[in-house]
Amino acid sequence: MIKRIRPVQMIILGFLGIIFIGSILLVLPITHSGNVSLSYIDALFTSVSAVCVTGLVVVDTSATFNIFGEIVIAILIQIGGLGVACMGVSLALFLGRRIGIYQRQLIKESWNVNSYQGLVALVRMVLKITFVIEGIGALLSLVVFIQDYSFLEAIGISIFHAIAAFNNAGFDIIGNSSLIQYQNNIYLNIITAIMIILGGIGFMVMIDVYRKKDFHHLSLQAKAVITTTTVLIFGGMILLKWSENITWVGAFFQSVTARTAGFATYNLGDFSNAGLMIMMILMFIGASSGSTGGGLKTTTIFVIACEIKSTILHTHCVAFKREIDELIVQHAFVLLGISLGVVLLCTYFVSLFNPELSMSQVLFESVSAFSTTGLSTGITSLLSNGSKVVLMITMFTGRVGAWSILTIGGRKELSEVHYSQEDIMIG
Repeated sequence: MIKRIRPVQMIILGFLGIIFIGSILLVLPITHSGNVSLSYIDALFTSVSAVCVTGLVVVDTSATFNIFGEIVIAILIQIGGLGVACMGVSLALFLGRRIGIYQRQLIKESWNVNSYQGLVALVRMVLKITFVIEGIGALLSLVVFIQDYSFLEAIGISIFHAIAAFNNAGFDIIGNSSLIQYQNNIYLNIITAIMIILGGIGFMVMIDVYRKKDFHHLSLQAKAVITTTTVLIFGGMILLKWSENITWVGAFFQSVTARTAGFATYNLGDFSNAGLMIMMILMFIGASSGSTGGGLKTTTIFVIACEIKSTILHTHCVAFKREIDELIVQHAFVLLGISLGVVLLCTYFVSLFNPELSMSQVLFESVSAFSTTGLSTGITSLLSNGSKVVLMITMFTGRVGAWSILTIGGRKELSEVHYSQEDIMIG
């Protein structure tokens, strides 16, 4: 029965199942601090935000949840970042079970790889990369947190912070102000930014760089991701510094974290419209394919930029002396249109359910939810239940991927029926 379910359907059902289990655990009093009570809608929202590695919160994580609750959230973030397919195969490997063709299909669909060859080895490599980076990140972060917290607290905060940063989740357990208290700590800003960038460029790119080392020998995917990521980080940094009264380190960190991570070293409610617009553009583009982050993806915007350039110059769509398939170009523009549609629908319904909020606040929240970033101007806890449901659907769409949801019923072959052509005016 299970094998009759398409891989993309199984992935979506897996995410939904983890979200449901997480919501049940988080609504139980055993995960709460003291006499804190939590409604199911808020527990569900927290679970969705964690599994979709977003970081939008309707309650103060550190004040609401005890150590057990924070461990549950950390596990949900880890599962969400690696993906249910990877975690399922990892569990099977741990139990010594054979990995069949169906499990390989799940991994192939989850990470958009083109071959079945070496998928089990790839899962092992991804797990090693994840735990090595998170382990090193936790140790390096401990140097900072141990100065402000007891030894055991600092260890817990460091581990949680490393998991949230590498998985581009944006959750924190040091209060409801994210990393604002550490805005002048250059060391922590840089360490956190590095973890975010590594998690955001994708496992395939990290593996490709590790194996080939020379940029010229990298795959087109890796070259596109590295180039686009570099342009967005430093371009965003310059524009944010120009728009806001913040330090260069602050501008760099906000440019990095806007790409689906969700940490903040400044109160975004104080940002100008120009600064918020830059943040929304960075959030909307998001991380890279096959990474722990969400958004439209760097490779999608790279392909669109290449196609625009080729149209202007009347050439083929080429990048780094490689021609990009026309079908990929079509998919990129379709994803752009769908992504914009999801954000606009979310903005409309949240505005409908919370008419007292300004358009810029709602649009920022909607982009943040779709891109699974988790940054907010401070309105998340003020939202009505209707708006929370809309944001949950948007976060889920952003994490699973609009394309996956569109193809949940299966991909149909292109029809061979043709009709006579006729011109239509555009532009």
